Amino acid sequence: MRGNRVAEFALGVDFGGTKVESALVGADGLILPGSRCRRPTGTESSSEELVAAVQSVVQGALAALPTDAALLGTGIGSAGPIGLLEGVVSPVNIGVWRAFPLRSVVEGATAKAGYDTEAILRLDGLCITLAEMWVGAGQGCSSLMGMVVSTGVGGGIIADGRVVSGKTGNAGHIGQIEVAGFTLPGEGCTLEEIASGPHTVRWAQSRGWKGRTGEDLALSYAMGNETAGLAVMRSASAVGRALASVTTLLDLDRVVIGGGFSQVTPDYCELVQEAAGEHAQLDYSTGLEILPTGLGTDGPLIGAAALVHRGVGRQIESVHHRAIYPFETAT
Repeated sequence: MRGNRVAEFALGVDFGGTKVESALVGADGLILPGSRCRRPTGTESSSEELVAAVQSVVQGALAALPTDAALLGTGIGSAGPIGLLEGVVSPVNIGVWRAFPLRSVVEGATAKAGYDTEAILRLDGLCITLAEMWVGAGQGCSSLMGMVVSTGVGGGIIADGRVVSGKTGNAGHIGQIEVAGFTLPGEGCTLEEIASGPHTVRWAQSRGWKGRTGEDLALSYAMGNETAGLAVMRSASAVGRALASVTTLLDLDRVVIGGGFSQVTPDYCELVQEAAGEHAQLDYSTGLEILPTGLGTDGPLIGAAALVHRGVGRQIESVHHRAIYPFETAT
């Protein structure tokens, strides 16, 4: 805090198929030390257990707010699909939540902690993109896609400096587009079903690999295991092919990739870049730059908080709200 100026924080909440996290993020885009809380989610959790996990991380993070600081609001990034106007989520990998009112649950948890602020809900991929453009590897870029390659695959879009949300809030949901050439008849052909961590592990297991997790696969890949190598290449190739198509459509400058499975090998983004170049169809799409996240595992939380700090969530939440709005609207 400088002089008499009150330090201002936003609460960032990130909900996904493996874990839910929350933390306080300052106006400088940095997470307040000691405010980060995490709880597991997963396909085996009941709805009640998931609610309890969300409430726990929200209240745990808020307990770290300094007494002389202000809470500006709450931003929520969630695996999708989401319902922007209704504040609901239906994560592909969490079957017990369909049209679940996550925004209301978070607002209830903040109210119970003594803070009467509204929550802003957006797709987790969009939050990643906001974070990277604000303080990460997307700085200085006007047309950017942020991607998560983890338990699921998601994305978000900023085009010519303007955030693209879509009428339901699901613009950028790249994980659910179909990618040809990777599957046999009857197998799933969405990018998530091909390239995500769990699906890549299962593909390797079906070909005799004996490991169990993405971490095991990373170790096998580093040790030169042939099947692990083919599995990682398959994931990166599918992502690259999908990005070649997306770039042809959107004329992107840069893609920034984060998420746990994108760390399976240090050269994952280089493999994606190579595949994207091979499948680029037109000259303008050949210059796409693909980079790893500049924020490590902090990106989703910083991006959720950016919904508050950067003014992204200030449009009127109605059936007439704008689906595309400026990123740089905060003063």
